[in-house]
Formats: sequence, structure tokens, C-alpha cells
Amino acid sequence: MKITLKNLSRNYGSLHAVSDVSLEIPSNKIFGIIGRSGAGKSTLVRLISLLEKPDKGEVWYDDKRVDSLSEKELIQQRRHIGMIFQNFNLFSSRNAGQNVAYPMEICGMDKETIKKRVKELLELVDLGDRIDAPISTLSGGQKQRVAIARALACEPDILFCDEATSALDPQTTRSILELIKEIQKKMNLTVVMITHQMEVVRDSCDFVTVLSAGSVVESGTVKELFSKPKSEVTKDFLAHLTPIDADKESLIHWSKLPGRYTLRFAAGNTDSPIISKLSREFDVEINIRGGGIQKVGADEFGSLICDINGEEEAVRKAIAKLKRHRITVEENV
Repeated sequence: MKITLKNLSRNYGSLHAVSDVSLEIPSNKIFGIIGRSGAGKSTLVRLISLLEKPDKGEVWYDDKRVDSLSEKELIQQRRHIGMIFQNFNLFSSRNAGQNVAYPMEICGMDKETIKKRVKELLELVDLGDRIDAPISTLSGGQKQRVAIARALACEPDILFCDEATSALDPQTTRSILELIKEIQKKMNLTVVMITHQMEVVRDSCDFVTVLSAGSVVESGTVKELFSKPKSEVTKDFLAHLTPIDADKESLIHWSKLPGRYTLRFAAGNTDSPIISKLSREFDVEINIRGGGIQKVGADEFGSLICDINGEEEAVRKAIAKLKRHRITVEENV
């Protein structure tokens, strides 16, 4: 299901939580919405998921406007939406299977259908043997798997993940992201991932929108943002990436001083010995202060933080050559 947002705004008194946001979230993809604390992410997801009405603007699911539905129609529409939260929001008085059953009970499904569906869903999230387990006996990752199964109980068209991995350790985060990607493909879901972690976007999303102060500052494919970030907010996110798997790719700084330039190498361009060629061809000194490679899907994107020293004309020519080789050059301020 495609989601279209047209000029959405939401205010709380003098606070402009969401300001004139227009977005198109493609069907059957994982779409990330990222921003710092206070950027408006949670308010935006409440508007998209019909938990709140906008002060201005429109929300469309495919060719149907949904923000103006009557209360009865809203209830019906929300049954086609799944939600996963940071703190799981499970009932401690119910076991794993009973938590998954709850939304189906609310919808009035018969007991046999519920029993069968609960079993299927817990097997889908690799908890088929924990159907009777009290919630208190489950780990954080297992609790989130129960929450995912519950979110899928009524066969939603859209799955919202609001900081779904923020409370989990890195290894568990990776396994939950892999599970969400697997489920999205199996069920052809539109997944909207709300996060403040660029690592989550890198490892799970197809598209991403960057929010700041309630407004969209940049949107595109994840690969576009990693290879050619436009906004300072996005560049700052990329500069502070930490690996979900600490033994793998990361951006490493071996100088406390910031480099004057950040070079970004597109996929397929990370193995070129361009730096050594520049030094010889233009008689410039390149002092490398940090760098690393990030994997986005099947592609690798490199970043290099450095100084380029030499005659002004030589530096200009060296930078021009970098750009001809599809290397993005950002001058750090």
C-alpha cells in the first residue's frame, strides 16, 4: 500500500511538531524516517498511522484519503495497520500466545482461527516453542518478536516500527532487523521505520527521509544518502555512524583534529588507488584523519576524512579530478 502525505502540519500550542510535510512512501518497501530527539518523528508517525489528526494537510492510503474518515471508518482502517513499539507494550498478565491473540479477540475472530493463527505467527518469529511462556521469562529480543507477531495478527497492509530496536543490544538489533526484512518480503508489507539511528536505516531500509525541527530536510534512496548527502543533518548522522556489529565496518578516526574534507566513494568505487595518484599527479599532500567502509545492502560505500595541502591551483585540480571519478567532496566547516 502506497502512503501519500500532502502538506501535513501538527502544532501543540506554540510548538510546531510537524510543519508542511509532503512525502510519498512507496508500496511494499521499507521506508525510514530518521531524526534527532525532538525532530517530530513520533508526531509524524502518529499522523500517518491515524492515531492523531493533522491540523492541516492530507493522508492518503493508495487512492483513499484516510485522515478525514469518520470514527467508525477510522476503527476499521486501523485494523489494517500493525504497530511495533520500543518498549514492546505487552500484557504481563498474558503469556506469549495470549498476547498475540489479543487483537484477534478484539476483532471478534473465532477461537479456532485465533489458535491456528497464533501458532503460525509465533513460528514465523521463531518462538513456536514459547507459546505458553509468561512474558516475564522472555528476553528483550523475544519480547519484541512476540510484539511483531501481535502486530501481524490481523494481516495488516502497513507495519509501523517506532524505535523498535532502541531498547535492544546490537546483536539482537541485527536479528530483529533481519526478521522485519524477511517478513516484509513474505507478506509484501509497506514498512515505515521510525528511528534516530542511521545504522538501522543502513541495515534495513530502501528509502529514507531525514527530519529536523518538524520539516523534511532530505529524502531519497538509502544509497543516495550514503553516497551524496545534501543536508548538514544527514552529514552529521553519517559522521557519527557506529556499527551494529562491532567487528565489522565502521568509520574510524585516528586523529582528534577534524579534516578539512570528507570524500565519499560510491558503490563500486572503493578499491581505486585515486589518493596515491593525486599526490603524484598534482604534487599535493593528503593527510588522512579517518575513514571506513559502510555496507548498504549488497553495496559498499567508503568515507575518507582528510586534508589536501599544496598550492591553491593544485588543490583545486586535485578536487576536480576526484569529482570526475564520481567521488563526492565535502568541505568541512
